[in-house]
Amino acid sequence: MKYKDLSFLERAMPTDWNPDDWLHRERERHLEELKDFLRIPSVSTDPAHASDVARCARWLRDRCEEAGLVAEVHATPGHPVVYAEWLNAPGAPTVLIYGHYDVQPADPLELWRNPPFEPVIEDGTRIVARGATDDKGQMYCHVKAVEALLATSGTLPVNVKMIFEGEEEVGSRHLDAYLEENRDRLAADIVLISDTSMFARGRPMLTVGLRGLSYVEVHVRGASHDLHSGLFGGGVANPALGLARMLGGLLDESGRVTVPGFYDRVRDLPESERREMAALGHDESALREEIGVTELVGEAGWTALERMTVRPTVDVNGLWGGYTGAGAKTVLPAEAHAKVSCRLVPDQDPEEVTAMLAAYFRERCPAGLTVDVDPHHGGVPFRIDRDTPELVAVSRALERVWGVAPVLGHSGGSIPVVASFVRLLGLPSVLMGFGLEDDRLHSPNEKFELENYWQGIRSAAWALIELSGGR
Repeated sequence: MKYKDLSFLERAMPTDWNPDDWLHRERERHLEELKDFLRIPSVSTDPAHASDVARCARWLRDRCEEAGLVAEVHATPGHPVVYAEWLNAPGAPTVLIYGHYDVQPADPLELWRNPPFEPVIEDGTRIVARGATDDKGQMYCHVKAVEALLATSGTLPVNVKMIFEGEEEVGSRHLDAYLEENRDRLAADIVLISDTSMFARGRPMLTVGLRGLSYVEVHVRGASHDLHSGLFGGGVANPALGLARMLGGLLDESGRVTVPGFYDRVRDLPESERREMAALGHDESALREEIGVTELVGEAGWTALERMTVRPTVDVNGLWGGYTGAGAKTVLPAEAHAKVSCRLVPDQDPEEVTAMLAAYFRERCPAGLTVDVDPHHGGVPFRIDRDTPELVAVSRALERVWGVAPVLGHSGGSIPVVASFVRLLGLPSVLMGFGLEDDRLHSPNEKFELENYWQGIRSAAWALIELSGGR
């Protein structure tokens, strides 16, 4: 049944919103719909899945229409954008909801307990599939929340616009252009996003800060072709050794980044926020056990939680060169390569940091070698004021649903579109996530806790109610 044709103006605004009972009755249907969503292999980075991404966009459009929104699929030079709206609450705030329906590749396939695009319920408590929490499960909470409010009240407390993209996992290549071209249509008061995590099981979190990103590939070259290491070793520069030497120098003994100028723009974290983070009681021993390491390391003078969320970093994400097959081959490689990323904090600029990285490798390239640095996508750091009225409203909604006030925390990850919403539309974003640290995002056996899915739908519904400002 569709509700978009109901006449909002002929109805009195409900005085007691409560979709909870209806949502409880519809749980199994909502789970089956999520399974259908997850079965579509919408892998945006692989051209072989382009038709699957397009099919997923159409599926999502249809579900938005069934929920009661007017929905369309908009073509871009890459993968489609799904846009949906319900604008029948004159005088009420407008909430723009963002999510992404594309997913990461499932490789390595052999590490999955079950086929990655055939959702499985494990132990009756979690759904396992690629995209379960990043971001299909989380974003679909908002579609079901709108459906619940329209089904129980015939109207919404706020105007709603939804924008779901199919390129987030490849850097949102065409989203900025889409936002600029549709600036008027996307006008709103706040952006609501669920693509982050809770602080812990049963303890919600509103993410008030995200790290930005600078990402480069480094290519070091020596001879014109691979050489016999016995005949030429010791007389010709080895690209693999040269690259390793440069990479090893990115951090000093205290864990600080050595790239000149890297810390020049880093904004100091208020001591009050450091005290709040310390009071959260982050369990470092549990983290070590969960991820399988013997020790947590990083920049001296900062806790593990601080290092992973509010401090800038540099990391090597990939490294290759020379012979990597079975057995031995005495080769001196002609080239070696690395993928290097930096996580950034306010007020670092990704383009500036990328230029700093390029200069670092050029200046430290050993004699007899050449180096090229190719930039990839980046992202601007984000922070929202804690007293932003919309953030306070969503905080009330989460406390109602979860029975505890949400943590106001930081995420070490990056969501570049958040900065785009500020820069292009002038809109702050409220980040309300329902994932967990152990959901294995981007890894085999990605999962989403069923309780978080159902509570996420409730949270999304009550957030819209609270954002109405008591209307």
